[in-house]
Parts: sequence; structure tokens; C-alpha cells
Amino acid sequence: MLCLRSCSNVRRWLTFATGLIECLCFAGAVFGWASLVFVLKSEGYFSSLCVNSTGINGTHTLDCREQDEQFSLVFTIASFMNNFLTLPNGFLFDRFGTTVARLFGIFLYTMGTLSVAFSSAVLSNLLFPAMAFLAVGGILLLMTNMQVGNLFGARRSTIITLYNGAFDSSSALFLIVKLLHEAGFSVRALFLFLSACSVIHLLRTFFLLPRKFIPYPLPEQYTYGYDSSNLLLLRNDLFFVVLIPSSLSLFAERSFRECLLSRFFFWHLVWLSVMQLRHYLFIGTLNPMLQRLTAGEPSLVSQYINAFAVTQLCGVLCAPWNGLIMDRHKGRPRAQGETEQEADLRASVLSLALTAFQCLMFSLCATIPSLPLQYATFILQVLNRSFLYGGNAAFISVAFEMQVLLVLLLGLFLVLLLILVLHLVPLLDPLLVLLVLVLVLLVSLLDPLILLVLVHLVPLLDPLPVLVLLV
Repeated sequence: MLCLRSCSNVRRWLTFATGLIECLCFAGAVFGWASLVFVLKSEGYFSSLCVNSTGINGTHTLDCREQDEQFSLVFTIASFMNNFLTLPNGFLFDRFGTTVARLFGIFLYTMGTLSVAFSSAVLSNLLFPAMAFLAVGGILLLMTNMQVGNLFGARRSTIITLYNGAFDSSSALFLIVKLLHEAGFSVRALFLFLSACSVIHLLRTFFLLPRKFIPYPLPEQYTYGYDSSNLLLLRNDLFFVVLIPSSLSLFAERSFRECLLSRFFFWHLVWLSVMQLRHYLFIGTLNPMLQRLTAGEPSLVSQYINAFAVTQLCGVLCAPWNGLIMDRHKGRPRAQGETEQEADLRASVLSLALTAFQCLMFSLCATIPSLPLQYATFILQVLNRSFLYGGNAAFISVAFEMQVLLVLLLGLFLVLLLILVLHLVPLLDPLLVLLVLVLVLLVSLLDPLILLVLVHLVPLLDPLPVLVLLV
């Protein structure tokens, strides 16, 4: 029995460590797009879209705005597919479990890396499916890894936010690709190596993760993975409660439709969508923005792209702060009559408010056309992105039924349509767009305010009028 418990503990920590490495090194690589664009431009991708133009003083210059728009469109479509396919991916995960979902994600990720490896300046359009495959495959790796938090009980939110922070930091993978390319390695060799790394993901799938799900709360003597003593794959097929505690709360016993139509759900959807839009626009247009601020100086653009990519590495360091904020009440006695879920919601208010404020400050810095100020923009961006994705995943695991998470993320489809419009209508003034986004971000402050009222005042009020007001 002691040996079994010891082996289970080792497996649990090995699962956590390898999952962290997987998220840190692979899952969110597509969000390092700005670094990869610099490499692809030097390789001549979409170079046929550059045209000669005459400047104000009669000098001949190369106008590559259409090339920049094409690169932005590649990232936009990848981001769109990443969110649009969340519902079918979630259904695949819920219906068939971890193994099937991961095999599908690994297949897509490998197809993406192989597509980039065999692309060229002549086959530039291969980037469109390649980046979409990388985005969707990467989010599936993250989705199947977040349940690892269930193995750690009271620190579940911290583990979830840590994995999301690692996902953010993995965007630095393309910085490594950029530096190795400058050192003489070809794009094909680098992406073939990334394709070969899929073997690692396969080994993790079969040996360190369950076939179905990791339940929460975790049953006694729960086991999964590979048992060398019996040469069998131990799989636990317990009822799937991946992220949702079974305790009753303000949101318990509510149908899917009631959750979907509640004002509380709507405001959280707005909170997430507005900030998600801001980050996608920033990453997708970073290269042309730096081109404009540096007057097209390649060495300066490269310097700032490298600085942006390096700051992304800090995502894995920033995310646990948010998890600690959300878990700060764990281990303390709860108020009389207060459930664990209600205590979790109360602790989430500060996290949501800080995230919205960070995004507002990040957007203000990005709006000011000052090149040195962009260093501060990069820092605020990675801090906010870590808080946004990690905190959102942990918060939804407490506030809503699991299927609502899928619809919530699918709702970003509407926001990403707006991204397409902004990219396909180049007549819009970029500064005007940025100012409008700053104003829209003010709306995101309403969600933590509504939650604050919900968790602090509802217990003091008559429940019937409150229910009518909120639902």
C-alpha cells in the first residue's frame, strides 16, 4: 500500500511537470507570430505583394503594406479557428475523453508544423492552414492538461493558472526559431524537428494521462496511466466532473439554458471577449506597428520583436500570482452557511477587477505612438494575458457548468468577426481604432462589479427579487 501511494505521488508530480513543459514549449506557439513573421519576411513569403512606390521627395521605396496585411490575415484566421472550433473540440473532449482529444490535437499540431516545414515563398498560402492547425492543436493540448489541477485539491486554481501562463510563455518558441534561423538553421529543419517532438506528446498521452478524465473531487486511491507491475494501462472511467465541485451554490441546480441567458453570463462573456479582441489585435498588428514607429529600420524592428518575445517568457511567472489571489481563502474557515463555491466566487472579484484594469493600462500604452513606451506595453501585455486566460479558466470552473465554458469561448466567434472586418477595411484610421478599443475596455470593468454585488449583497437580501434581477 505504501509503495502504491508513493508510486501514485511520483506519477502525479511527473504528470504535472511534463504537462507544464508541454504547455510551456509547444501549446501556444502560434501567439509568437510576430517573431515568425520576421523570419518569413526574410525568406520572401508573400514578397510578390510588395510594389515599388514613389515617396514625397521623389525617392523610390518598396511598399509592402499588402504583404503585412496578408501576414495579419494569416494570424487572424488562425485565431478565428482557434476560438470557432472550441465547441466541437469541447464536445470531442466531453464525449470521447482525454486520449481521443489529445490524439486529434497532436495530429493537427503535427500537420501544422509539417505544413510550415514544406512551405516556401512560392507556397506562401500553406501558412493559412498551417497556423490554423497549430492554433487548434495547441489549444487542445492546453484543454486536456488543465484537468491536472484536479490532482492537487486546494491548489487547483493555482495549477490551472500556471498551465495557462505556460501556454502564454510558449509563444517565445518562435523567438527561438528566429534566433536559430539567424544562426544558420533553415525553416524546414527547425519545423521538422518540432514535428518529431510529437512523439513526446504521444508518450504522455498513453503513459501519464487517463483515457477519460481526472475527476474532481479526487476519489481515494485514484490511479491512472501505466502500471509496470501488471504491464497494463490503468484507466479511470469515473463520472466526469473535471472542474466543478459538487456543492450547492448560487449557480447550482440551474439548467444550461438558464446559465446561458443569465445577465451574469452575458457580462462575463463581454469581459472576456473585449480583452481577447484587444490581445489578438495587438499580436496580429505588432509587426506593422513597429515598422511604422521605427520608420522601417530592420534592426530596430528586430530588437523590439525580440524584446516582445522575451517578455512572453514571463507569462509562466505571472500566472501563478492570479492563482494565489483566487486560492488565498483556501484553508481558512468559511462564514457560516457559505459553500466552497461561494467562497471561491468571492475570492474571484479581485482577480477579475485587476485583469480588467491591467488591460485598460496596456491598451492606453499601446495607443501612445512612442517607441520606448512599447517596452512598458510588452510588460503589461504579458501580465494581463497571463491573468486573463488563467484566471478566466479557473473562474469559469467555479461559476458555471462545464458546458457553458464551451459556449462562452465560442462566443468569441462574434468578436473575431470584428477582427476580420478591421483587417479587411484598411481605410480605418489605426489610431481611431485604438481609441475606440480603450473606450470599449471600460465595459469590462462591469463584470467584477456585478460579481461583487452578487457574492457580497445577495446573502443579505431577499433571494426572490435578486433571482428575478440577475436571471
